Amino acid sequence: MSTLSDSMPKQSLVHVSKLKKSFGALTVLDRIDFDVAQGEVLAIIGPSGSGKSTLLRCINFLETPDEGRIRLAGVEIDAGRHPGQKQILQLRRLAGMVFQSFNLFPHMTVLQNVSLAQKRVLARSQSEADARSMELLERVGLAAKAGEYPYRCSGGQQQRIAIARALALNPKVMLFDEHTSALDPELGMEVLSVSGEISEERMKMNVDIHEMHM
Repeated sequence: MSTLSDSMPKQSLVHVSKLKKSFGALTVLDRIDFDVAQGEVLAIIGPSGSGKSTLLRCINFLETPDEGRIRLAGVEIDAGRHPGQKQILQLRRLAGMVFQSFNLFPHMTVLQNVSLAQKRVLARSQSEADARSMELLERVGLAAKAGEYPYRCSGGQQQRIAIARALALNPKVMLFDEHTSALDPELGMEVLSVSGEISEERMKMNVDIHEMHM
């Protein structure tokens, strides 16, 4: 597995040190080190099974690393010290993640999908959450779909909804886990275009880490 970045980091917003993750006898990540500067876009490239998704999931502790340190925007966790749930939640609030599958709630409207986490995590009122959701849905070109259910949206539209949902929590870091691999080429380009626009808009404050499908 290798990493490519646009430039050498100036000030690390993401710092990963000696990260290790094994599944039984199989070591997937073996003492991984890297830094990503504020405003930098990093692409993680490697063949299937090389640990790309595992690395991204370890950054926000969706997978628990066996060893290593992770620091996001000043919040640092030492995996070897068995961090508590409070520490992990602090870290997760700094990292938005967009998955290969859309993971939208089918029984909720598009607007409800984007607003839910804002109310639960950020304690926003319904009106505040909905107002922010509509801003983001407008940004990804889906304001007209706010009252629809996910099944009434195309795959590309559902992935753009997932991006809006991740952005709604104001993350410092965005993690994209092969977020176009389940889409056909045309829809994939549609989603990549939105991702690129968001990356450019947020370059001054955020890091975007993209996993590139190979």
